[in-house]
Amino acid sequence: MLKKIPLVCVVGPTASGKTKLSIEIAKLYNGEVVSADSMQIYKYMSIGTAKPTIEEMDGIPHHCIDLITPDKTFSVAEYVEYARTSIADIAERGKLPILAGGTGLYVNSLVDNITFTPTPSSTELRSELKKLGDIHGNEYLWHMLNKIDPELAQNLHPNNQGRVIRGIEIYRLTGVTMTEHQRLSRLHKSPYNLCMLGLNYSNRQTLYDRIDLRVDLMVKQGLLDEVHALIDKGYSKTSVQAIGYKEFFDYLEGKTSLNEAVERVKQETRRYAKRQLTWFRRDRRIHWLNIDEFTDFNQLMMEVSQLIDKRKGVN
Repeated sequence: MLKKIPLVCVVGPTASGKTKLSIEIAKLYNGEVVSADSMQIYKYMSIGTAKPTIEEMDGIPHHCIDLITPDKTFSVAEYVEYARTSIADIAERGKLPILAGGTGLYVNSLVDNITFTPTPSSTELRSELKKLGDIHGNEYLWHMLNKIDPELAQNLHPNNQGRVIRGIEIYRLTGVTMTEHQRLSRLHKSPYNLCMLGLNYSNRQTLYDRIDLRVDLMVKQGLLDEVHALIDKGYSKTSVQAIGYKEFFDYLEGKTSLNEAVERVKQETRRYAKRQLTWFRRDRRIHWLNIDEFTDFNQLMMEVSQLIDKRKGVN
């Protein structure tokens, strides 16, 4: 029987502090970080996706970031394969892999060892659904998916049109939801000895305030310039999917003010955080840590290190 690979997972809503905690865990345990963020895989989308800077990484290697250009597609199955390989390589070098991110579908597909079997596709059906989206809006498609596969819909932003359409397409063609296909694909036990940590705030308004502050900081750091650069490179199709990018298109077209665009980003980010919490709270393996209940970061780290040390094979 193969020994399971120790894997620490740091999950939770956006702006909860996952990046900082994962890096500090990596420093303490000689580890490396594997991102579980569906938008950080794209190059040229750094500020709006809150990618850690070189300074923030502080010498800790990060994986599954800047993998492809925004004109390319990247499926969940491709992510899982890449992340699995990265984790195995980190472990083989005697280091601790730390999975960090807020894309619940990525996290669960990886840690639950889902085997992705080929599913049918239809260009005609996709085209039909895209037309519906163009006419009625992305929210219309998302609600359609939510009626069919609410578990999948809760982890997808309505503007992530490609994955929303794919979820509807799979159900229409097979009569089985994508979520159920994934459950049926769990043919093998997880190869990981998991220590799953969830970050949150007991006071929801504190989290929302952090989100608002981070959006303001992103704007100061040059988010609008990043949006311009994506458009100039012809990559606006992918940026439409990500919160923090699409909201500025109306401003650039003179349809709304900058302040209105920024407020829309904040609103959409808060909604996304709520969906992330809904997704992760279903997973009973996660040990939740309310950051505002700790006196400082050092106390949080003491609690985290105790939880990690309790997991056999992690320390």
